[in-house]
Amino acid sequence: MVNWFRKAVKARPPYSLGGWTKSKPASSRQKAAISSRPKSWSLKRRRLSAGRALTALANVTRDRATRKKARVDARHFFRLNRG
Repeated sequence: MVNWFRKAVKARPPYSLGGWTKSKPASSRQKAAISSRPKSWSLKRRRLSAGRALTALANVTRDRATRKKARVDARHFFRLNRG
């Protein structure tokens, strides 16, 4: 893992997307991402956190399919948060 990314991830827990994989359908990926955030957080905060984690994943991966699906899921959470 790139050093600057490791620092950024450690500064903002939780550290994983708990079950998010590119091989799952979109609804399952999004459910896994939102479920990986602490339940004590508000829904808005959980959506933002999941979206940011997916954006970070898309920015550091070299796998084109992972990058595309992570960006799609991140946009989904940001759109939900907007309105």
